[in-house]
Amino acid sequence: MAEWLETATTPDGVGDPGRVHEEGRRTRLAVETARESVAALLGTDPSRVVFPSSATEAANAAVFSAAAARPGAPLVSAAVEHSSVREACRRAGSTLELAVDGAGRVDLDQLAGWLREERPAIVNCQFANHEVGTLQPVAEVAQLCREAGVPSHCDAASAAGHVPISFDAVGVDLMSVSSHKLGGPSGVGALVLRRGVRLVPFLVGGAEERGRRAGAENVPGIVGFGAACEALVTQVGEGSRLSDEQAAAWARTRAATSAATCIDGVDVVGDAVARLPHIVCLSVGGVKGEAILLSLDRAGVAVHSGSACSSEVLEPSPVLAAMGVDPDSSVRISVGWSTSDEDISVFGRTFVTAVSKLRALGLGSQP
Repeated sequence: MAEWLETATTPDGVGDPGRVHEEGRRTRLAVETARESVAALLGTDPSRVVFPSSATEAANAAVFSAAAARPGAPLVSAAVEHSSVREACRRAGSTLELAVDGAGRVDLDQLAGWLREERPAIVNCQFANHEVGTLQPVAEVAQLCREAGVPSHCDAASAAGHVPISFDAVGVDLMSVSSHKLGGPSGVGALVLRRGVRLVPFLVGGAEERGRRAGAENVPGIVGFGAACEALVTQVGEGSRLSDEQAAAWARTRAATSAATCIDGVDVVGDAVARLPHIVCLSVGGVKGEAILLSLDRAGVAVHSGSACSSEVLEPSPVLAAMGVDPDSSVRISVGWSTSDEDISVFGRTFVTAVSKLRALGLGSQP
């Protein structure tokens, strides 16, 4: 990205990739090279990839387009979907909320009934949950929707770059992806469209991105996004960097889980097997997640909790509430490419000590 950030400060600046002059053609080449790398990671053709500012914008664009195409038709999502999907649906019109089981997985029988009876404008189904890691039956959802002639959208922001994804094989009509979730820069994402899907632009006022998303392209961000995707598909030994990182993530989250669950009353939330390799959510009986979070933070360990007190929102996690789990007693652990074995060791020691002390002192428990 450095080359393009430096170019932006020169008198000529970054050329408009929509122009035919030399500066524009050079910029267009950089953008299209990045598009090819993103497409390669997501298992699709580069022409299917649009660059919005984030996965949040991509999800909003997918919902907006479907609602605009069929005004008044209900929009389907589940309480476990990311807020960008749920709130976009609520703003666009009437909504139908899919039920989930104790692992956070959507009810396919309920969806099949709604597809027959309600004919929704769109069905949203995340690739995997962003809080508990549970993998969703996305391909089955896409098949049901295709048979009913209803568009489907998959939020893959938490999964892309952590598990293999083939957009073409999954079969959804639209997929939203984030750059910063897989090691790229913030401020850019991808909206992937199945061939033949017509997108009603969410942002208008320009012909950028083949008329599918108006606004000047974030060239340094797009270049960085492409570089991260290229790194992940790079061959390493018998596999790729993605496969190596996936194996390392599994080893580290399993080690963290093993250390944490040696204490009574600590359980894994969500599917223990069919899950993302880098996310684990724990339910800690008798202790508030916020108290554990603060104890870990003092030791230099950053985790998250579904408690309303641990984030900018004023409500506890709707994901955990839908699953029947107490959000206030949750702790979410995630690992990434930079996580070390020592980080996991520090977490294990600190977590056990913190929970034991809080329970002994009667602090952080539910009133």
